[in-house]
Amino acid sequence: MALASLIANIALVVTGAAVRLTDSGLGCPTWPKCTDASYTTTSAMGVHGVIEFTNRLLGIALFVVAVACFVAAWQQKPRRRRQVRLSLLILLGIPGQGVVGGITVLTDLNPWVVGLHFLLSMALIAAAYALWLSTAEDDGAPVSLVPAPLRHLTVLTVLAAAGVIVLGVVVTGSGPHSGDHGAKRNGLDPAAISQAHADMVFLLLGLTVALWLSFRAVNAPAPARVALTLLVIELAQGLIGFVQYFTHLPVAVVAAHMLGAGLVWTGAVAVLLAIRDRPAPPPAPTASTTAALPATDPVPSR
Repeated sequence: MALASLIANIALVVTGAAVRLTDSGLGCPTWPKCTDASYTTTSAMGVHGVIEFTNRLLGIALFVVAVACFVAAWQQKPRRRRQVRLSLLILLGIPGQGVVGGITVLTDLNPWVVGLHFLLSMALIAAAYALWLSTAEDDGAPVSLVPAPLRHLTVLTVLAAAGVIVLGVVVTGSGPHSGDHGAKRNGLDPAAISQAHADMVFLLLGLTVALWLSFRAVNAPAPARVALTLLVIELAQGLIGFVQYFTHLPVAVVAAHMLGAGLVWTGAVAVLLAIRDRPAPPPAPTASTTAALPATDPVPSR
Protein backbone atom coordinates (compact mmCIF):
# COMPACT_ATOMS: atom_id res chain seq x y z
CA MET A 1 0.00 0.00 0.00
CA ALA A 2 2.89 2.39 0.70
CA LEU A 3 4.34 1.70 -2.75
CA ALA A 4 0.92 2.27 -4.29
CA SER A 5 0.74 5.62 -2.49
CA LEU A 6 4.14 6.63 -3.86
CA ILE A 7 3.24 5.64 -7.43
CA ALA A 8 -0.15 7.35 -7.23
CA ASN A 9 1.38 10.61 -5.98
CA ILE A 10 3.84 10.63 -8.89
CA ALA A 11 1.00 9.77 -11.28
CA LEU A 12 -0.96 12.76 -9.99
CA VAL A 13 1.89 15.01 -11.15
CA VAL A 14 1.60 13.54 -14.65
CA THR A 15 -2.18 13.84 -14.84
CA GLY A 16 -1.93 17.39 -13.51
CA ALA A 17 0.51 18.10 -16.33
CA ALA A 18 -1.99 16.62 -18.79
CA VAL A 19 -4.62 19.04 -17.51
CA ARG A 20 -2.30 21.99 -18.04
CA LEU A 21 -0.87 20.86 -21.38
CA THR A 22 -4.30 20.28 -22.93
CA ASP A 23 -5.62 23.68 -21.78
CA SER A 24 -8.11 21.88 -19.53
CA GLY A 25 -7.29 23.78 -16.34
CA LEU A 26 -10.71 25.38 -16.33
CA GLY A 27 -12.49 22.36 -17.83
CA CYS A 28 -14.39 22.40 -14.55
CA PRO A 29 -14.74 26.17 -14.08
CA THR A 30 -15.53 26.09 -10.37
CA TRP A 31 -14.74 24.12 -7.22
CA PRO A 32 -15.66 21.91 -5.38
CA LYS A 33 -18.37 21.39 -8.00
CA CYS A 34 -17.43 20.94 -11.64
CA THR A 35 -20.13 23.41 -12.68
CA ASP A 36 -22.46 25.57 -10.65
CA ALA A 37 -25.15 22.89 -10.99
CA SER A 38 -23.17 19.63 -11.08
CA TYR A 39 -20.37 17.93 -9.20
CA THR A 40 -19.50 15.96 -12.34
CA THR A 41 -18.56 17.09 -15.82
CA THR A 42 -21.32 17.67 -18.34
CA SER A 43 -21.46 17.35 -22.12
CA ALA A 44 -21.24 21.13 -22.38
CA MET A 45 -17.75 21.02 -20.84
CA GLY A 46 -16.49 18.86 -23.69
CA VAL A 47 -13.19 17.01 -23.59
CA HIS A 48 -11.58 19.63 -21.36
CA GLY A 49 -14.17 18.94 -18.69
CA VAL A 50 -13.52 15.19 -18.96
CA ILE A 51 -9.75 15.68 -18.53
CA GLU A 52 -10.07 18.01 -15.55
CA PHE A 53 -12.74 15.88 -13.85
CA THR A 54 -10.63 12.73 -14.37
CA ASN A 55 -7.78 14.43 -12.57
CA ARG A 56 -10.11 15.19 -9.67
CA LEU A 57 -11.17 11.56 -9.58
CA LEU A 58 -7.54 10.49 -9.32
CA GLY A 59 -7.27 12.73 -6.28
CA ILE A 60 -10.15 10.80 -4.71
CA ALA A 61 -8.45 7.49 -5.54
CA LEU A 62 -5.26 8.84 -3.97
CA PHE A 63 -7.21 9.65 -0.80
CA VAL A 64 -8.61 6.09 -0.69
CA VAL A 65 -5.08 4.66 -0.95
CA ALA A 66 -3.92 7.00 1.82
CA VAL A 67 -6.76 5.86 4.08
CA ALA A 68 -5.81 2.24 3.42
CA CYS A 69 -2.17 2.99 4.30
CA PHE A 70 -3.19 4.65 7.56
CA VAL A 71 -5.52 1.79 8.53
CA ALA A 72 -2.80 -0.76 7.74
CA ALA A 73 -0.27 1.15 9.81
CA TRP A 74 -2.70 1.56 12.71
CA GLN A 75 -3.67 -2.13 12.79
CA GLN A 76 -0.14 -3.47 12.49
CA LYS A 77 1.06 -5.47 15.49
CA PRO A 78 3.18 -4.17 17.05
CA ARG A 79 2.11 -0.70 15.99
CA ARG A 80 4.98 1.38 14.58
CA ARG A 81 4.55 5.03 15.46
CA ARG A 82 6.74 6.28 12.60
CA GLN A 83 4.54 4.58 10.02
CA VAL A 84 1.39 5.86 11.67
CA ARG A 85 2.74 9.42 11.64
CA LEU A 86 3.88 9.26 8.01
CA SER A 87 0.65 7.69 6.77
CA LEU A 88 -1.38 10.28 8.70
CA LEU A 89 0.73 13.10 7.23
CA ILE A 90 -0.01 11.84 3.70
CA LEU A 91 -3.68 11.34 4.53
CA LEU A 92 -4.01 14.95 5.75
CA GLY A 93 -1.93 16.32 2.89
CA ILE A 94 -4.22 15.02 0.15
CA PRO A 95 -7.28 17.10 1.19
CA GLY A 96 -4.90 20.03 1.49
CA GLN A 97 -3.79 19.33 -2.05
CA GLY A 98 -7.41 19.32 -3.12
CA VAL A 99 -7.99 22.73 -1.49
CA VAL A 100 -4.95 24.22 -3.23
CA GLY A 101 -6.19 22.72 -6.49
CA GLY A 102 -9.54 24.39 -5.90
CA ILE A 103 -7.82 27.73 -5.28
CA THR A 104 -6.00 27.38 -8.61
CA VAL A 105 -9.38 27.10 -10.34
CA LEU A 106 -10.96 29.93 -8.36
CA THR A 107 -7.99 32.21 -9.16
CA ASP A 108 -8.19 31.38 -12.87
CA LEU A 109 -4.95 29.36 -12.81
CA ASN A 110 -2.73 31.92 -11.12
CA PRO A 111 0.78 30.59 -11.99
CA TRP A 112 2.09 30.98 -8.45
CA VAL A 113 -0.82 29.01 -7.00
CA VAL A 114 -0.38 26.36 -9.71
CA GLY A 115 3.29 26.17 -8.68
CA LEU A 116 2.33 25.72 -5.04
CA HIS A 117 0.00 22.89 -6.12
CA PHE A 118 2.96 21.14 -7.76
CA LEU A 119 5.32 21.72 -4.81
CA LEU A 120 2.80 20.21 -2.40
CA SER A 121 2.84 17.09 -4.59
CA MET A 122 6.62 16.99 -4.17
CA ALA A 123 6.20 17.10 -0.38
CA LEU A 124 3.70 14.23 -0.51
CA ILE A 125 6.05 12.22 -2.73
CA ALA A 126 8.83 12.64 -0.15
CA ALA A 127 6.55 11.47 2.66
CA ALA A 128 5.28 8.53 0.58
CA TYR A 129 8.82 7.40 -0.20
CA ALA A 130 9.78 7.62 3.48
CA LEU A 131 6.72 5.52 4.36
CA TRP A 132 7.61 2.91 1.74
CA LEU A 133 11.22 2.76 2.94
CA SER A 134 10.05 2.31 6.53
CA THR A 135 8.46 -1.01 5.58
CA ALA A 136 11.97 -2.40 4.98
CA GLU A 137 13.53 -0.83 8.08
CA ASP A 138 13.43 -1.36 11.80
CA ASP A 139 12.69 1.36 14.33
CA GLY A 140 16.02 1.74 16.08
CA ALA A 141 17.86 5.04 16.31
CA PRO A 142 19.35 6.11 12.94
CA VAL A 143 22.98 5.06 12.44
CA SER A 144 25.02 7.02 9.91
CA LEU A 145 26.70 5.00 7.16
CA VAL A 146 29.01 7.78 5.94
CA PRO A 147 31.31 10.38 7.57
CA ALA A 148 29.99 13.82 8.51
CA PRO A 149 31.42 15.66 5.44
CA LEU A 150 29.50 13.30 3.15
CA ARG A 151 26.33 13.85 5.14
CA HIS A 152 26.77 17.58 4.52
CA LEU A 153 27.39 16.96 0.80
CA THR A 154 24.24 14.85 0.65
CA VAL A 155 22.14 17.61 2.18
CA LEU A 156 23.65 20.11 -0.26
CA THR A 157 22.77 17.82 -3.17
CA VAL A 158 19.16 17.49 -1.98
CA LEU A 159 18.93 21.29 -1.60
CA ALA A 160 20.21 21.65 -5.17
CA ALA A 161 17.52 19.20 -6.32
CA ALA A 162 14.92 21.28 -4.50
CA GLY A 163 16.29 24.39 -6.21
CA VAL A 164 15.97 22.71 -9.60
CA ILE A 165 12.35 21.81 -8.84
CA VAL A 166 11.46 25.33 -7.65
CA LEU A 167 13.12 27.03 -10.63
CA GLY A 168 11.36 24.56 -12.91
CA VAL A 169 8.06 25.73 -11.43
CA VAL A 170 9.00 29.34 -12.15
CA VAL A 171 9.97 28.43 -15.73
CA THR A 172 6.60 26.74 -16.17
CA GLY A 173 4.82 29.84 -14.88
CA SER A 174 6.53 31.96 -17.53
CA GLY A 175 6.03 29.59 -20.46
CA PRO A 176 3.22 29.02 -22.95
CA HIS A 177 1.45 26.04 -21.34
CA SER A 178 -0.75 27.91 -18.88
CA GLY A 179 -3.64 25.44 -18.63
CA ASP A 180 -6.08 27.79 -20.35
CA HIS A 181 -5.80 30.26 -23.21
CA GLY A 182 -6.80 33.15 -20.97
CA ALA A 183 -4.63 32.30 -17.94
CA LYS A 184 -2.03 34.84 -16.87
CA ARG A 185 1.72 34.20 -16.80
CA ASN A 186 4.11 35.31 -14.05
CA GLY A 187 5.65 37.99 -16.27
CA LEU A 188 9.26 36.81 -15.96
CA ASP A 189 11.56 36.39 -18.95
CA PRO A 190 11.31 32.72 -19.97
CA ALA A 191 14.83 32.66 -21.49
CA ALA A 192 16.47 34.11 -18.37
CA ILE A 193 14.61 31.80 -15.99
CA SER A 194 15.33 28.79 -18.20
CA GLN A 195 19.05 29.64 -18.10
CA ALA A 196 18.98 29.86 -14.30
CA HIS A 197 17.17 26.53 -14.20
CA ALA A 198 19.76 24.95 -16.51
CA ASP A 199 22.62 26.33 -14.38
CA MET A 200 21.08 24.76 -11.28
CA VAL A 201 20.73 21.47 -13.15
CA PHE A 202 24.45 21.48 -13.98
CA LEU A 203 25.23 22.18 -10.31
CA LEU A 204 23.02 19.27 -9.28
CA LEU A 205 24.75 16.96 -11.75
CA GLY A 206 28.18 17.94 -10.46
CA LEU A 207 27.17 17.43 -6.84
CA THR A 208 25.62 14.05 -7.63
CA VAL A 209 28.77 12.85 -9.42
CA ALA A 210 30.87 14.01 -6.47
CA LEU A 211 28.51 12.26 -4.08
CA TRP A 212 28.63 8.97 -6.00
CA LEU A 213 32.45 8.97 -6.21
CA SER A 214 32.75 9.91 -2.53
CA PHE A 215 30.46 7.08 -1.44
CA ARG A 216 32.58 4.67 -3.45
CA ALA A 217 35.76 6.08 -1.91
CA VAL A 218 34.55 5.46 1.66
CA ASN A 219 33.20 2.00 0.77
CA ALA A 220 29.51 2.80 1.24
CA PRO A 221 28.00 0.58 -1.46
CA ALA A 222 24.32 1.07 -0.63
CA PRO A 223 24.39 4.90 -0.74
CA ALA A 224 26.61 4.70 -3.85
CA ARG A 225 24.00 2.62 -5.68
CA VAL A 226 21.26 5.07 -4.83
CA ALA A 227 23.42 8.03 -5.87
CA LEU A 228 24.19 6.35 -9.19
CA THR A 229 20.49 5.77 -9.78
CA LEU A 230 19.83 9.44 -9.10
CA LEU A 231 22.59 10.41 -11.54
CA VAL A 232 21.07 8.27 -14.31
CA ILE A 233 17.64 9.83 -13.71
CA GLU A 234 19.16 13.32 -13.79
CA LEU A 235 20.95 12.66 -17.07
CA ALA A 236 17.75 11.37 -18.67
CA GLN A 237 15.80 14.33 -17.30
CA GLY A 238 18.43 16.75 -18.56
CA LEU A 239 18.25 15.24 -22.03
CA ILE A 240 14.46 15.59 -22.04
CA GLY A 241 14.81 19.18 -20.85
CA PHE A 242 17.15 20.11 -23.70
CA VAL A 243 14.92 18.39 -26.24
CA GLN A 244 11.82 20.23 -25.05
CA TYR A 245 13.66 23.56 -25.06
CA PHE A 246 15.06 23.26 -28.57
CA THR A 247 11.85 21.78 -30.01
CA HIS A 248 9.73 24.61 -28.53
CA LEU A 249 7.96 22.65 -25.80
CA PRO A 250 5.94 19.91 -27.54
CA VAL A 251 3.23 18.58 -25.25
CA ALA A 252 4.42 14.94 -25.09
CA VAL A 253 7.99 15.93 -24.21
CA VAL A 254 6.86 18.38 -21.54
CA ALA A 255 4.71 15.64 -19.97
CA ALA A 256 7.74 13.33 -19.90
CA HIS A 257 9.72 16.12 -18.25
CA MET A 258 7.06 16.43 -15.54
CA LEU A 259 7.32 12.72 -14.84
CA GLY A 260 11.09 13.12 -14.71
CA ALA A 261 10.75 15.90 -12.15
CA GLY A 262 8.85 13.57 -9.83
CA LEU A 263 11.48 10.86 -10.31
CA VAL A 264 14.41 13.24 -9.73
CA TRP A 265 12.89 14.40 -6.46
CA THR A 266 12.17 10.83 -5.40
CA GLY A 267 15.78 9.90 -6.15
CA ALA A 268 17.07 12.86 -4.15
CA VAL A 269 14.96 11.89 -1.14
CA ALA A 270 16.18 8.30 -1.54
CA VAL A 271 19.82 9.42 -1.36
CA LEU A 272 19.13 11.46 1.76
CA LEU A 273 17.57 8.45 3.49
CA ALA A 274 20.18 5.99 2.18
CA ILE A 275 23.06 7.48 4.18
CA ARG A 276 21.67 6.12 7.43
CA ASP A 277 20.35 2.80 8.65
CA ARG A 278 17.77 1.95 11.26
CA PRO A 279 18.75 -1.30 13.00
CA ALA A 280 16.43 -3.14 15.31
CA PRO A 281 16.22 -1.47 18.72
CA PRO A 282 17.90 -3.34 21.59
CA PRO A 283 15.51 -5.61 23.48
CA ALA A 284 14.12 -4.17 26.67
CA PRO A 285 15.47 -5.84 29.82
CA THR A 286 13.07 -8.31 31.42
CA ALA A 287 12.77 -9.45 35.02
CA SER A 288 14.65 -12.70 34.24
CA THR A 289 17.59 -10.92 32.59
CA THR A 290 17.76 -8.41 35.42
CA ALA A 291 17.90 -11.22 38.00
CA ALA A 292 20.70 -12.89 36.07
CA LEU A 293 22.96 -9.84 36.30
CA PRO A 294 25.80 -10.28 38.84
CA ALA A 295 25.28 -8.46 42.08
CA THR A 296 27.85 -5.80 42.97
CA ASP A 297 29.47 -5.77 46.36
CA PRO A 298 28.63 -2.70 48.39
CA VAL A 299 31.52 -0.30 48.91
CA PRO A 300 32.69 -0.70 52.54
CA SER A 301 32.26 2.43 54.59
CA ARG A 302 34.93 3.66 56.95
